Amino acid sequence: MSGFNFQPIGYLATPFADKFGIPRQPNLAPHAQGVLKLLSPYNRAEAVRGLEAFSHVWLTFVFHQSASDWKPTVRPPRLGGNTRIGVFASRSPFRPNPIGLSLVELIKIDTDSGVALTFKGIDLVDGTPILDIKPYIPYAESIPTARGGFAGSPPPELAVIFSPEAESRLKPELRALIEDVLKQDPRPAYANDAERIYGVRLYQYDVKWRCDGQTTYVIALEKVA
Repeated sequence: MSGFNFQPIGYLATPFADKFGIPRQPNLAPHAQGVLKLLSPYNRAEAVRGLEAFSHVWLTFVFHQSASDWKPTVRPPRLGGNTRIGVFASRSPFRPNPIGLSLVELIKIDTDSGVALTFKGIDLVDGTPILDIKPYIPYAESIPTARGGFAGSPPPELAVIFSPEAESRLKPELRALIEDVLKQDPRPAYANDAERIYGVRLYQYDVKWRCDGQTTYVIALEKVA
C-alpha cells in the first residue's frame, strides 16, 4: 500500500512558544487557550454547522517539531525517565507516524470571517498543524472502568509561589496560566537541582522559576521583544 498525503485544515495558535513547559496531557492547564483558524477551503461556516452542540472535541494533529526517527521503546517522564516501555504503550511524540490526539474543550465558534475555533485545556505548541476535528461523544468514549496503566491517576501537583517582583507584573489570566503550567512540574524527570533557574515561554513572557520538588518559586517575568 502506498503512503498517504494529508494537508492541515489549519494551524493552532497557543501560549506555548516552545515545547518545554507544555502540559504533558490535555486539560491539565484549563487556562491554556488556543485558537484554530481554518484554512481554505475548510473555512466555511457549514463545515462546523452543529459543532456548537458539543462541549469537547478531539484534535488530530502533527508532532511537527519532533524528530523523524523513532525507536520501539521510549522512557516516559511519568516513570522517572529511566524505565523503557513500548512506543505504542506511550504517548511519546517520537512515533512511526508523528500524529497525535488531544481532547480539548470548545468554548467559542466564530464564523464572521472564515472559521475560528477557540479551545481551552490546550497541550500543544504554538503553530501546531491540525489535521482534523471530531466531536467527543461521552456515552461512547467515557469509560470509567478503563485501566490507565502507568498513568492510572493524575500526577501530584506542586504549590506555586510568586515573588513580589513577579506578582507586581501579573494579570489574573496570566497568573492562572502560570500556576496551571508550573504546578505540573515541567522539569525533566532527572532534574533534582533545587537552585537551578528554568525559563518557560508563555505568550510574550519568559517566566523564570525554580523548584525544590514540592514547591515552584516564580522569580521573575521578562517580556520578550
